Amino acid sequence: MKYRTIGSDPRTRREVSVLALGAMLFGSVTDERTSFALLDRYVEAGGNFIDTSDNYAFWTDGGQGGQSETLLGRWRRSRGVGDEIVVATKLGARPLAPGTSYTDHPEGLSAKVIRESAERSRERLGTDRLALLYAHIEDRAVPLQETVEGFAGLVAEGTVGLLGASNHAVWRVERARALAAAAGLPGYEVLQYQHSYLRPRTDLPEALFPDGSLGHTGAELLTYLRAEPRLALVAYSPLLSGAYARPERLPRDYDHPGTPARLKVLHEVARETGASAGQVVLAWQLGHEPPVLPLAGVSSVAQLDENLAAVDLELSPEQRARLDAAH
Repeated sequence: MKYRTIGSDPRTRREVSVLALGAMLFGSVTDERTSFALLDRYVEAGGNFIDTSDNYAFWTDGGQGGQSETLLGRWRRSRGVGDEIVVATKLGARPLAPGTSYTDHPEGLSAKVIRESAERSRERLGTDRLALLYAHIEDRAVPLQETVEGFAGLVAEGTVGLLGASNHAVWRVERARALAAAAGLPGYEVLQYQHSYLRPRTDLPEALFPDGSLGHTGAELLTYLRAEPRLALVAYSPLLSGAYARPERLPRDYDHPGTPARLKVLHEVARETGASAGQVVLAWQLGHEPPVLPLAGVSSVAQLDENLAAVDLELSPEQRARLDAAH
């Protein structure tokens, strides 16, 4: 395994494995026995960066989520896991009531919700301190200053380490960070967005979340990250839910002329390296500029082992240049 530092403050920064494990479906679609086996194998391989959210996976039973955090809490207690494993979670997109969702009734990012939701997450995970806490989606109904101060208050009292934002417009991230800096408060240091080798169209409704927040990593975000090298990008859905192995799974917003051109080069490089297309995608991300931390979910140990092998896959400068140039 390889590692990278996230965060700039010596009191909160962490060394995390460059490949993060997504636990979104653990405890719901993925049963406890399989989930525990995946977590054990990941840690055995040197992984220490696990991702969840307080609303995972509300859509599987029409509830409010919490299954993933609860399972991770059971796993942590059964294995005696402490803060050597960085468990990142998110708040703000938990449905307010069963049968609703983040699109119509999210709990949002008020100071009250931030405090109460973080406390519930700590209880489910069985920890006194959340290593990394994200604002899951935007909440434009709450003053940004209130959200910034709400998150910073948890860091000040020691119940949260690093702060992050997911699926926000870039200007909202920058404004929040500027407000925090002006007040001498900790701000967002880790950003989580969808990012993969294939590029989606941005003119379809599913390219944006219904609340207007952005889900994918576009040119503006990449430019921002190059200008702010202290920020870290965690890329969710890097393998597009298995679409590189099963093209029928490719979402509709990837149906455009650029996709076949990039797939052609991707499969050429896969043949040259003897790796799978998915492994090449992960290796491409790991050597990306700016750097990317892929966050991949799996449902079997075989899938996990395939992803782990990508950490040691070295692409040549010529292969990387071809991958980058395809369009």
